[in-house]
Amino acid sequence: MKYYSTRKKSQEVSFRNAVIRGLAPDGGLYFPERIEKLPDGLIGCGKSIEELGFEVAKRFVDGEIPEVNLEQIVSETVNFPLPVVEVETDVFSLELWHGPTCAFKDVGGRFLARCLEYFVKESGEKITILVATSGDTGSAVAAGFLGVQGIDVVILYPKGLVSKIQEQQLTTMGQNISTLEVEGSFDDCQAMVKQAFNDSELRAAMKLSSANSINVARFLPQSFYYFGSYEKLEDKTKPVVYSCPSGNFGNLTAGMFAKEMGLPIAKFIGATNANDVVPEYLRTGVYTARPSIPTISNAMDIGDPSNFVRILELHGGNWEKVKESMVGYAFSDEETKGGMRDVISRTGYLMEPHGVIGYMAVKEYQKNHDVQGVVLETAHPAKFGDVVEPAIGKKVDIPERLQEYLRREKVATLIQPDFDQFKQFLLERI
Repeated sequence: MKYYSTRKKSQEVSFRNAVIRGLAPDGGLYFPERIEKLPDGLIGCGKSIEELGFEVAKRFVDGEIPEVNLEQIVSETVNFPLPVVEVETDVFSLELWHGPTCAFKDVGGRFLARCLEYFVKESGEKITILVATSGDTGSAVAAGFLGVQGIDVVILYPKGLVSKIQEQQLTTMGQNISTLEVEGSFDDCQAMVKQAFNDSELRAAMKLSSANSINVARFLPQSFYYFGSYEKLEDKTKPVVYSCPSGNFGNLTAGMFAKEMGLPIAKFIGATNANDVVPEYLRTGVYTARPSIPTISNAMDIGDPSNFVRILELHGGNWEKVKESMVGYAFSDEETKGGMRDVISRTGYLMEPHGVIGYMAVKEYQKNHDVQGVVLETAHPAKFGDVVEPAIGKKVDIPERLQEYLRREKVATLIQPDFDQFKQFLLERI
């Protein structure tokens, strides 16, 4: 299996090189040369997520990690519950927050960490992981790589634009994890990371890789839980749609790969907050990147979603084909607060600011379509207690694994959104 750049100006590379490099030299995202359908009889017959995940992974890894090692990597990636909970008739919540950092990115972070650990042990190289985060990516990646020999992680996050618990997770890991608090937006963080990959001096001085969903080993394993959740649906005769709260659109892209591999998904719903670049594109056919707007669903505060180029690539850049595959809805902060109140008062089910946007999008789509909707509930509500508790009027229990972070001391370096300052920080670490 070869991987090519979405910008088509770089050489094709192996899975190993795509994972280690993260971003192609021409600034494009790596994309597999083919997407193979799973064999008949695998889907819909009760296979475990471990079995299905392995079948998916081996087609993209294509022998670059021995199957016995890959089976272990997949098993360790999904070794926590990923339950499908019925919220109400024809609406289900896929709870992706039962991992170590209480966020869906634990899946991609664990798979990427274990793949890179295998490659580093094999080669003896030292790698520095750069990751920009709008909330949960950084902590999931840090937890996945914590203590891994030969790999250092540098996290950039926007000052004041993540929740308290998220910040504690990002800044209290220690060991091989370093954190930069950036006086700017997530887009500023992401732009500096992308610039670092294309800086020849940094490239010559150190081996850089990415752990954002621009990395193929971060977003591809997220397809595992689409397969796993479908197996848990009792009614497989009624069409199924998946609603994905979306920031960088890696999670939704993974679902589209799952569909290409044979999973019978009728439609994808891209659910956003005020940062509605993609819903706007679906309405107009024009993609207009713009500065992100701060909202209470901060992990989706992204004004230029990186993975949208993969969605376009998957559909040949054709607007009509993208519209056939997905719809988009955007919701305000007030609608988000009202949605949390409404869901818990009617159903008793507690949703956080991102998941409830996915829920509201499903309900909007179901007004004109008789479908089952699966909402990707991407984080534990306690991670956003400062928003959830005032909205629903009650306290949210904090899991012990999150409370532990709150007891630790924050350690972070404050920098401006200035690439030269960031570059100097990295060069001083050599």
